[in-house]
Amino acid sequence: MGQLIDFLSCLDSDTSLKILMCLDDPADLARFGCVSRSWRHYVVANGLYKQLCLRMFPQLSRVACVVELNQHGAKEHTEVGSSYSMEWLALQRDHRIYAYLARAFTSSVAMNCIAKTICASSTDNFPQESIDNTLEPRDNIAGRYSYWSSNGQSNPNVPETLTYELVSQICVISEINIQPFQARFQMGSPIYSAKSVRFKMGHLKSSLDALDDEQFVWTYTSPEFPMTQENRLQKFKLPEPVLCIGGILRIELLGRVQTQEMDGLLYICVSYVQVLGSSLSPPFSVEILEPSEMFVLKRDQLANCLPPMTSENESQAISADYMQRGLGDIQQFVTILRGHVVGVVEDVWDEDEYDVDDFEEEYAL
Repeated sequence: MGQLIDFLSCLDSDTSLKILMCLDDPADLARFGCVSRSWRHYVVANGLYKQLCLRMFPQLSRVACVVELNQHGAKEHTEVGSSYSMEWLALQRDHRIYAYLARAFTSSVAMNCIAKTICASSTDNFPQESIDNTLEPRDNIAGRYSYWSSNGQSNPNVPETLTYELVSQICVISEINIQPFQARFQMGSPIYSAKSVRFKMGHLKSSLDALDDEQFVWTYTSPEFPMTQENRLQKFKLPEPVLCIGGILRIELLGRVQTQEMDGLLYICVSYVQVLGSSLSPPFSVEILEPSEMFVLKRDQLANCLPPMTSENESQAISADYMQRGLGDIQQFVTILRGHVVGVVEDVWDEDEYDVDDFEEEYAL
């Protein structure tokens, strides 16, 4: 084989970036960065992991800065005469955090992300018909119907809202499912669905003491989805997964279609709400910066990074397989990078700058 040429040295920076921006798998970026010292430097200097995360979740454009917590065993390069500048250390820190975040996005396990209810815009009979009932998938418990009901209205255009707190301040939400309530105890068994539904995500300005709408900052609003008068769990998949910063979800129920016979008023009733997604906590947390509505992204290096599994046996099986495949790839890359395979760029490895543990964190988590 002839002498190989580093393509980064042959192309202008804009062209190289366009090529690398086509990589949409965090593992591919990790592999690229481990080919040589110069290639890793290029990944770090150009913030390629950060750009990948921004393409995946535009909500990250509101990150003011990133912070590492509990830097146990972190390497120090601050001694006199070190070639590492403060600017380069900051780039390396951003690289580590966004690389870890990108892998968390792609390895998380779907779960119901509702932690608790906050409030409903109205309730017909409290507490018998409160929003708390929407956390129970059964609409009949021990012979008692379980659902939330709005107040009655003569105007079909009066909306209602249900507001929930999610399991953490940083969640990826992909789907919201709602089951309208069917009143089998009324003549004709009417179904009190809304005409359509819309979702908002955001955070509180300060505390939960005051629950008026001014206390919330909504950073995402979904398109409007039509609902049907059917007694089933209706699934509303978002156009793209959304990174909810602040952990607050509001469901807007728009338009009333069902009249109650006994009073002639229009109601909306919901028996169950499910929010599908994944939590990025405890490895990640956020601090909202008011009044700018920017936030600090924090990564705890000592927090457990493995996604929750559905059972102990499944967890053991998946973890064993995942680690076997990940470590096998790492060993293969290290072998390649140490020059045992023909055709490798010669400027391959600097163990003082980047070791196997760094690669394992970025690639195999």
